[in-house]
Amino acid sequence: MTTDDERVPVLIVGGGYAGLTMSLFLANQGIRSLLVDRHPGPPLQGRARGINVRTMEIYRSLGIADAIADAGKPFENENGVAVCQTLADPEWQWLVDGDAPKSYPDHSAGHLVMADQTSVEPILMAAATSRGADQRFNILMVSFAADRDGVTAVIEDRTTGRRRTVRADYLIAADGNRSGIREQVGVARPGYQVTQPLLSILFDADLDDIITKRALFWMVRNPEIGFGGFVTTATPGRWGLSIKHDPSTEPMDSISAERLERAVRATVGKPGLDVRIVDVSAWEEAVGVAERFRDGRVFLVGDAAHVWPPAGAMGANSAVQDAHNLAWKLAAVLNGQAGDGLLDSYEAERRPVALELSDLTVRRQRARARHGEDLDGVDDLVCLLGQRYRSVAVLGAEHGEVFDTTVPVMAQPGARAPHLWLEHDRTRVALHDLFNRTFVLLTDEAGEAWCAAAAAMPVPVRAYRIGTSDAELIDLDKAWPTRSGVREGGAVLVRSDGYVAWRSTDSTDNPQGTLAATLRHILDTPKS
Repeated sequence: MTTDDERVPVLIVGGGYAGLTMSLFLANQGIRSLLVDRHPGPPLQGRARGINVRTMEIYRSLGIADAIADAGKPFENENGVAVCQTLADPEWQWLVDGDAPKSYPDHSAGHLVMADQTSVEPILMAAATSRGADQRFNILMVSFAADRDGVTAVIEDRTTGRRRTVRADYLIAADGNRSGIREQVGVARPGYQVTQPLLSILFDADLDDIITKRALFWMVRNPEIGFGGFVTTATPGRWGLSIKHDPSTEPMDSISAERLERAVRATVGKPGLDVRIVDVSAWEEAVGVAERFRDGRVFLVGDAAHVWPPAGAMGANSAVQDAHNLAWKLAAVLNGQAGDGLLDSYEAERRPVALELSDLTVRRQRARARHGEDLDGVDDLVCLLGQRYRSVAVLGAEHGEVFDTTVPVMAQPGARAPHLWLEHDRTRVALHDLFNRTFVLLTDEAGEAWCAAAAAMPVPVRAYRIGTSDAELIDLDKAWPTRSGVREGGAVLVRSDGYVAWRSTDSTDNPQGTLAATLRHILDTPKS
């Protein structure tokens, strides 16, 4: 029997990166959500590492970038990928020796932060709950049923056994690679493949006399362990090791502490090492993209939608960017500002990106395994900041492919808005700091009529003139005339996720009518 029914606009299942950021982004939009996760709390092992430039750009707009950067300080001296037989080898072979750029100041105010998942998730949780998000751990979703108008789920407190029903308008499947929600709604993953099953070991040991230079990642190969991936953690004296593992011949409940300690000592190359095992878990390195990201009232985000090897740290960052793309669209529909067609743009925009990144990361992983083989035609900057969309939520996109050969420096519909340094209320800000909850309309000092039009819209649109001291935004580098892609009196409309929705290259005699028609198209709303 179920008791204590409750109602919530959005139910999120899964408390990893995808779920936590969806909870945060919805709360930032003023949308109530309930997040449930079957675990007692965030896991001890956070395998995802590295917050890329684009994700940090998003976190800047929410005011949490500094906290994320602080979480990455234990890792800030780490560089490169090393290969060795054991960590105690006198010399390591370096595949990448630490000179990859951590920022691209011409393109973004964000910068790479090498914080791990364990360090970042508490910051995301705190930011979401401070905005009113409801997050409940040790809560299992027992079942759910979706209908035309919403989703009814049964959840259970794993401590007390108490069950209750939750009625939601939408269900977010953030429940990982083995998503039970995805399986129940019958979404396939064509070509899904487990590349290798792994055992992840978290342990404490004194390695100060061995780890004299910290890498981002060590690839360890020797006859005793086969292959091992070794990483640092934010806790001094605590380390992570992943080794190949066949669950069909070695079930998890048969693995002893002695077996784990032997693997650690063989990796380190110090037979008498004092080791304390902290945690162990099994996981699968795999590749696959769901055939669709939406099934009626159910949406897949993060690993539930796509999974690929860790090379390039694209997985967790893509999960965040999935949630960022979807959250504002759900908010617009739930607030009565958009039609259902806007929600279809989530899959139309994010699935092509996932397919491209899936191919890229598989190639990158193979190159890593071959000791640094070059990847022709792969530009990290383009992968980070050059993702492009085509959907109903973009008007006037001219591109045909997800990636171009370079990152656009001029505003283009369907592309991320260009970077610009500005002064706003006597404070230096990046243009992307302004993309938070609403559409933003950008024009120049001749665009007063556009500002008046924005104020008259039935949906929130913040308008700014960019120019000299008389404008709301002072163009510190005098770059707006070239980066806007419009002539004097033109305007650029940017979505709250920082993507250009539309631009008017010139002024118009009817800015209010033009802007209203544009928003109706983007938001899939009929003309009243």
